[in-house]
Amino acid sequence: MYFAAMVRKNVRPFSETRVVAKKAMKKSTFHITKMDCPSEEQMIRMKLEPYNEVKRLLFDIPNRKLEVYHTEEVGKIHRAISELNLKDRLEATEEADMPLVADESHQRKILWWVLGINFAFFVVEMTTGWISRSMGLVADSLDMLADSIVYGLSLLAVGAAISRKKKVARISGYFQIGLALLGFSEVLRRFFNESETPLFQWMIIISVLALIGNLISLWLINKAKSEEAHMQASAIFTSNDIIVNGGVILAGILVYFLDSKWPDLAIGGIVFAIVMRGATRILKLAK
Repeated sequence: MYFAAMVRKNVRPFSETRVVAKKAMKKSTFHITKMDCPSEEQMIRMKLEPYNEVKRLLFDIPNRKLEVYHTEEVGKIHRAISELNLKDRLEATEEADMPLVADESHQRKILWWVLGINFAFFVVEMTTGWISRSMGLVADSLDMLADSIVYGLSLLAVGAAISRKKKVARISGYFQIGLALLGFSEVLRRFFNESETPLFQWMIIISVLALIGNLISLWLINKAKSEEAHMQASAIFTSNDIIVNGGVILAGILVYFLDSKWPDLAIGGIVFAIVMRGATRILKLAK
């Protein structure tokens, strides 16, 4: 009787027994037309960070693809992505296993080198740009700063609160817009007023050095042979910087042959527009 009483005491009725089912992992694939650089990647990461059901994000920036691994229905996730107005389309949702996490320590080390190269040339080009009176160098320096800000947000904001990430993005974006507007005003001032022809030697020499720095950065990124989104995006950014460096070098050559300030002002205005576009992308991270 004692044994029977103990059994009755420890056996719970079936109605009281809770069965916890493990939620199946799902993978939803999105095509995002306007996702072409790290700015959009950070926008999406920060937008989806509050959603506990989102377990992992895999970005394929060159192909404008995003894979979201999640446990709940995809509806809320899709609506959150759509709020960013990046022209997204949900392609498929299927059950899938969680992908293995790659060792990112080597990739992060490379990105720190790339960030350092970009920021160093921001200082060098900004300083020599004002000394040589070249708007092309000043504008290119701000383009380098824009890249540094995005890389810094990616590397330094890991594990930080989302409010802090947005605050950093907002301050960085407004700071960059302020610098770009000052640059535009200086271009207009020199356009409508008499000003000295920039020193083409400085334009060419510093831009060649910046070009070498970007080529080294691209070599480091490609050497990693990584398919991770942030590495692919870094390669795209660096390739664009190489094109800008070439534009400033060409402007310096034209300044020499034409003995005119107009090529420098033209390339300066174009790059300032690129910088302004980058700043607006950074500000979108703060929304």
